[in-house]
Amino acid sequence: MAFGVLLVLVLVAAWAATAAVLRRDLESEYEQRALAIARSVAAEPGLAQQVARSQPRASGPVQRDAERVRRATGALYVVVTDDRGIRYSHPTPGEIGQRVSTSPDAALSGREVVTVEQGTLGRSARGKVPLRDDTGDVVGEVSVGIDIAEIDAASHRLATLLAFVALAPLALGLVGAVLLSRRLRRSTLGLEPEEMADLVREHAAVLGGVRDGVLAVDPRGRVSVSNAEAARLVGCPLPRGVPLAETGVGDDVRMLLIEEPAPAGALRLVGGRAVLVTRVPVQRDQRDLGTVLILRDRSDLDQLARELESTRALTDALRAQAHEHSNRLHVLTGMLHHGDVEEAGRYLASLSESQTWVTGVDDPYLAGLLAAKSAAATEAGVRLEVTDTSWVEGRLTQPLDTVTVLANLLDNAVRAAADGARRPALVEVTLVSDGDDLVVQVADSGAGVPAEAGDRVFAHGFTTKDDAAGHGLGLALARHVARGTGGDVRLADAGGADHGAVFEARIARALVARLGVGTADEPGGSR
Repeated sequence: MAFGVLLVLVLVAAWAATAAVLRRDLESEYEQRALAIARSVAAEPGLAQQVARSQPRASGPVQRDAERVRRATGALYVVVTDDRGIRYSHPTPGEIGQRVSTSPDAALSGREVVTVEQGTLGRSARGKVPLRDDTGDVVGEVSVGIDIAEIDAASHRLATLLAFVALAPLALGLVGAVLLSRRLRRSTLGLEPEEMADLVREHAAVLGGVRDGVLAVDPRGRVSVSNAEAARLVGCPLPRGVPLAETGVGDDVRMLLIEEPAPAGALRLVGGRAVLVTRVPVQRDQRDLGTVLILRDRSDLDQLARELESTRALTDALRAQAHEHSNRLHVLTGMLHHGDVEEAGRYLASLSESQTWVTGVDDPYLAGLLAAKSAAATEAGVRLEVTDTSWVEGRLTQPLDTVTVLANLLDNAVRAAADGARRPALVEVTLVSDGDDLVVQVADSGAGVPAEAGDRVFAHGFTTKDDAAGHGLGLALARHVARGTGGDVRLADAGGADHGAVFEARIARALVARLGVGTADEPGGSR
């Protein structure tokens, strides 16, 4: 609406300016026309002699010739005067012999004059020229006027024509303004400029204030909205207007936009981080406006969960050790009660060695985790065994990472064994120290991994269960954490006729020798 009003105002202003210019041109044209008639009259042979030698008369030859020219040219008047300004001709005979109403001085001084003036017959465009005799002396003037009404009529005709000519672009402009307004309203979803300004301010405030990552993609796959948190989580800048495929984001992010069903609070690995993902389609008035991904970093919660798991593992180990030492103290009390002092001394010496209840494993975190997972496996009808070949020297330097990898492998194996057809359901775990690396092998009695699955078992979201909810993340997380230490997790054996899948993990730099139990060259070691 405002654009249409502006267009009308511009065209009216342009029309008025053009009409004014045309009016001035017409006045100039009529002035020159009057001047030309005056020149032709002044050049009439014998006119100067008649003015100089006769008296002004209404029936005189000067009046007769002037009226003839006036009628032939359509002029308002043709007035001839002597050198005093006394009229010798006039359309009104009664004015003959009278002095002209406007000053004749300029023409009598030998100059030609064009002007628009008010006279006895009204306003007119005038041309005045000096009347000269044969010797060149000025003996009078010739003044010709053209009625200003003719100029007004011509101006009105031109202005009207110009107005009709302007109607075409005006109509075209108004139609264009209406179409443009409709298109803009569709593009802005019917919002007014003030509402859009408010929306931009709210948009900046919300995107800058939320702790979640927000990534919006339009129907053509271009980034339309993003905030700093989204760029941090996906691991690359997300410039607005750039196709998402050209921003450098990984396949894991692009898959979130086409994954069906749409993730709603699903846990995914994005850019090496545990992220809660929600995908929301955006529509307005039945129009597809694109898709929004809401990414919530769960790394802190995952870190807390891992710390809690490690703490629980240590607590379970301490509880087991406390129970074991309580039993040993009962035995020691019995020996002393029966007077077996020498045997009691040897028994106390054996108790001074700090070992856990898991044979070959001297770390309380590992021992506690194995104890906790063994109890959980028993509840699921699965027996968890630590093989006799297990031997881990030293203590963990990275208990959180190690517990995460081992716990996920054990959980996966227990589920596979519980769901498998073989009985008894069994999970066997082997832990071996290789220098300062920890090597873990977990085998189960489940159905194994399908041959066509291959390395896809480590993709987040992959699961062989019919109900995928809550599954498909453990192996991906275990591999991610192991690779973060410089190690890896791999599928050593997909399964066979007598056993299920076997997974092997290497956690680099996970161990350090425990002081006092090292070699002769280690501090506190025997010599």
